[in-house]
Parts: sequence; structure tokens; C-alpha cells
Amino acid sequence: VQLQASGGGSVQAGDSLRLSCVASGRTFSSYAMGWFRQAPGKEREGVSCIRMSDHSIFYGDPVKGRFTISRDDAKNTVYLQMNNLKPEDTAVYYCTTDCAGLAGWGDISYGYWGQGTEDTVSS
Repeated sequence: VQLQASGGGSVQAGDSLRLSCVASGRTFSSYAMGWFRQAPGKEREGVSCIRMSDHSIFYGDPVKGRFTISRDDAKNTVYLQMNNLKPEDTAVYYCTTDCAGLAGWGDISYGYWGQGTEDTVSS
């Protein structure tokens, strides 16, 4: 299974970006999919997670009200719509199947991570 993330870029504060994560490879259904990010010099931080069975969603506090996670099962794709971006959102964003623990849904992991897509938000 491969996860391919895209959609990063350089924007101004207040702008929007939409990240996409396409899952490909063998037939696979994960419990959840979501996004983490890592800013320069900082630890990796959980951003959002969506549970595949019932569409339950989790957001980290820094992004609540600004980011929206969604999925398109027909395209095996998970999206992260990021609005009202702030300079502190600057980071490399990684999609993963391993976000259930972030959301408090149990320690369920598969070890699949995308390569990361870089977002830079200037003030």
C-alpha cells in the first residue's frame, strides 16, 4: 500500500490549501486515515483523523474550525481542506493510516505513511 500526498505550496496568511492523499496498491481498508504535520524544529503533531466505518472525525485543537477532513471512497482519497491558514501552520504534512490513537479510538496502526507535502504560510 502506498500513500501519495499532494497539494502543498506557499501561500499568504488567510489563504486556503487543499491536501489530497491517494491510497494505492493492494486492496486495503484501514480503520482510519488522517494527517500529521511536523514544523521545522518541532515534534510531529496530529492534525486530523477520519474513521472509515462511520465518518467520525477528530481535529487537533490548533486547527479546529479552520481545517476540514473528508474522503472519497471511490477514489481512495482523503482530503484536508485548510482555510484561514496561519504562519504557524507551516509544516510538512503527512497522511497516514495510523491516526486512530490520535483520536482516542484505540492503538490501531498499519505502518503506512505518505511522503509528506510541504506547506509554507507567510505573514
